[in-house]
Amino acid sequence: MPQTTNLRLLLSSANHRYRLPLSAASSFHLPQNFSFSASLPFPLKTHLRNRKSPPLFATFSSYSKKQHSSKNENRNSRPFSRNKSSLRETVKKMDGGSEKGMEERERSAGFNRKRAEGRDESDRPKKLQLKVRTLNPANTIAYVQILGTGMDTQDTSPAVLLFFDKQRFIFNAGEGLQRFCTEHKIKLSKIDHIFLSRVCSETAGGLPGLLLTLAGMGDEGMSVNMWGPSDLKYLLDAMKSFIPNAAMVHTRSFGPSPGSPSMVLQSLDNPFVLIDDEVVRISAVLLRPNNEEVSQGENSHKPSSPEPVTNATKPGDLSVIYICELPEIKGKFDPKKAAALGLRPGPKYRELQLGNPVQSDSQDIMVYPSDVMGPSVPGPIVLLVDCPTLSHFRDLLTVQCLTSYYVDTANEVIEGSKIVNCVIHLTPLSVARTDDYQMWMSKFGAAEHIMAGHEMKNIQVPILKASARLAARLNYLSPQFFPSPGFWTLPNMGLPSETQASHEDLLLKNKQISAENLLKFHLRPLANLGLDKSSIPNLSSQSEIIQELLSEIPEARDASENATRLLSDCASMIEEPWLLEDAVPSCLEDITREDMEIVLLGTGSSQPSKYRNVSSIFINLFSKGSILLDCGEGSLGQLKRRFGVQGADEAIRGLKCIWISHIHADHHTGLARILALRRDLLKGSPHEPALVVGPRQLKRFLDAYQRLEDLDMQFLDCYHTTEAGLNGDSSLIARGSPVRSYLKKPPSPTQVLDSLKKVLGEAGLEALVSFPVVHCPQAYGVALQAASRINSVGKTIPGWKVVYSGDTRPCPELVRASHGATVLIHEATFEDAMKDEAVARNHSTTMEAVDVGDSAGAYRIILTHFSQRYPKIPVFDETHMHKTCIAFDMMSVNLADVHALPRVLPYLKVLFKDEMIVDESEDV
Repeated sequence: MPQTTNLRLLLSSANHRYRLPLSAASSFHLPQNFSFSASLPFPLKTHLRNRKSPPLFATFSSYSKKQHSSKNENRNSRPFSRNKSSLRETVKKMDGGSEKGMEERERSAGFNRKRAEGRDESDRPKKLQLKVRTLNPANTIAYVQILGTGMDTQDTSPAVLLFFDKQRFIFNAGEGLQRFCTEHKIKLSKIDHIFLSRVCSETAGGLPGLLLTLAGMGDEGMSVNMWGPSDLKYLLDAMKSFIPNAAMVHTRSFGPSPGSPSMVLQSLDNPFVLIDDEVVRISAVLLRPNNEEVSQGENSHKPSSPEPVTNATKPGDLSVIYICELPEIKGKFDPKKAAALGLRPGPKYRELQLGNPVQSDSQDIMVYPSDVMGPSVPGPIVLLVDCPTLSHFRDLLTVQCLTSYYVDTANEVIEGSKIVNCVIHLTPLSVARTDDYQMWMSKFGAAEHIMAGHEMKNIQVPILKASARLAARLNYLSPQFFPSPGFWTLPNMGLPSETQASHEDLLLKNKQISAENLLKFHLRPLANLGLDKSSIPNLSSQSEIIQELLSEIPEARDASENATRLLSDCASMIEEPWLLEDAVPSCLEDITREDMEIVLLGTGSSQPSKYRNVSSIFINLFSKGSILLDCGEGSLGQLKRRFGVQGADEAIRGLKCIWISHIHADHHTGLARILALRRDLLKGSPHEPALVVGPRQLKRFLDAYQRLEDLDMQFLDCYHTTEAGLNGDSSLIARGSPVRSYLKKPPSPTQVLDSLKKVLGEAGLEALVSFPVVHCPQAYGVALQAASRINSVGKTIPGWKVVYSGDTRPCPELVRASHGATVLIHEATFEDAMKDEAVARNHSTTMEAVDVGDSAGAYRIILTHFSQRYPKIPVFDETHMHKTCIAFDMMSVNLADVHALPRVLPYLKVLFKDEMIVDESEDV
């Protein structure tokens, strides 16, 4: 084992990156109908070439860099708060109020006090300028490509990559973009600009993680431009609560300011010109909902009001059409014509090819490019259309600036019109399938139409193929702990196949292309203009994956049979010595499979990787609802992969509470997407707002985000659910308040606490108790206690208890809270040989996590939150794992099977016997 550990450390040490916090810079609002043009004193296109001064209409702030031996753990590693005194008092309370006890505890367990108090002295503010690119007007290669974030689970908007030799542009950054690009070796560090077609969780859920990753690259981090409609500032304000001290994102917004009189519905005659350089001109056309013809039924979700409905646009309503125009391709230079006009070979040939006239060498004439060049070919044009509702489509029909891209009814190009080669439709299927929308599409003549609005055919092709392949193998070894995620059949995803067939008929009829992952449309070279499906992943069946497994690891068959026998043959398990020395607790007496299930949606730390998503745990209480513990980016997609599209919708409808451990981005950036879906699913039906329990800083994010789109929720500070808060510490309760709704007066904190107690009772829970842990300011763990029950003979049986540590060093409060736990879910970021690293980052090692569970007398321990340096399985010492198991993404632990949990681990290890540590962070 020591040799293995040293080898793994050697392999991974060169590539570990650090995580930096950052804050989004404030946005600048351009006046209506404003465009960047060459007439400006400092034209943008000149700046993009020279970049000798700060960019026009951009703001900068400082960012920080950690000088530490490991630079890869916890993307938002520096604590948000600087409240060192309150943290120290909390730690002292955990040690009985003794300063001496606190010092002894620090020496024994290890504790990075400065980091936990937010005082990292190695931080030095820096300024990061935009990347300098040497542009190539000729661009030997240019294409657009579908980066299908969420296309298999329909939880986010697909992203689109516009690729040039020296520049990269991304349109939309939904949850899962970073993970998708990691798997397919798409270098996000090369991205210069990110454009949002709408400012909402669906299009921008992956942005915080992406920006944090870029900030940690190289010695200086990576800079990027971010563009979006004028309500972009609301998104950036929301991010400031957990991405502080940023400098590497330069934000630019366009269009009228939300809430201003100009936001009242009206058409814009001219697009906003955003980029205009040697390689591409990118323009934006704003769409706003036009509700003039909307019936009362279509507006039923709006609050009742005696006033007539107006067409004023609210934050989050704006949508954008992006127009990407490549420069024309110059005709071929004819040296014979040049010689006939008295020119000798030399620099003048180059001037003519650049479009400049020259003086003839032997004749008294000026030679113009048209004299020696063949006819130019118009540059390719690509449109990205995001028309989210029929109300937006009504506005789209009135946009005059698009008429120059239309052809007439005979598909002939109108004089002065531009030929569009490709239109990528991010428009949802419900809008795109209407006759009116189809008729509008026909105005573009022979253009290729790529339909990327959540196409159903992609459900059969997992986006995360590496993760799906591992899930299939784990399912073969232990189907009880790893239920089939249903990637390969439509029925398992809850979607009728006839709907898929009818949609395919529609595509065939109109010669449209259904978007698929990594589908390309080539723009340059001109000879390759058109679609390219060569990069699209092949459909792999579950049977093919298992056949490959058995040929690669023949002993997997025996491991599968043994694991199945272990769970099914209860009589033989009673004879096992591991059960005799570890008595089954009374709370598991007469337990059923409908009581509780723990679903590990994300088990990695810091950032998503091919095999492990970031932190999220779904507590499934079946008919009584569900609770979510932490909610990292991509949690909704993981729910849909585990339960199917419709099954996940049902789980979201039944969500009682979401509990967030601390402010670091890998623990909560999937929150807005899940809340937005719950809002949509329950719209029009009687329901209570979702309850979010989290650290105080999280409220800043939710308050700001509420201005963008209503999340239909109430917020409660974690402190209110600690023992002190529950015992009525009114001075502390007064410091927090629930999130303000746009339209409703917020309830008092005590009312929200009463609501929490009510939903816990309905879920069969006696208590949800938070407790402080040692990681960063306002970091918490949580204990869920089920209510006691009466068995068949009238005996009272205590309820089960599940404890989740959050991110922490071993600490007395966690041990106390875990006393008598049925299941302790504990972070184990580092292997045992890296304790110094664990202390430096205020995380735990595998052995420390096991020791906490042993000290508390926990019945079973599940280890999670592994460093991404361990892509599939972490390093651990098996001699201490007698009541412990390693977590994997999508692992489902039913309370009825929890007794056998440690015995399954040796069989699962068969899959990873030849695995080596690979630090996948460099793939991003």
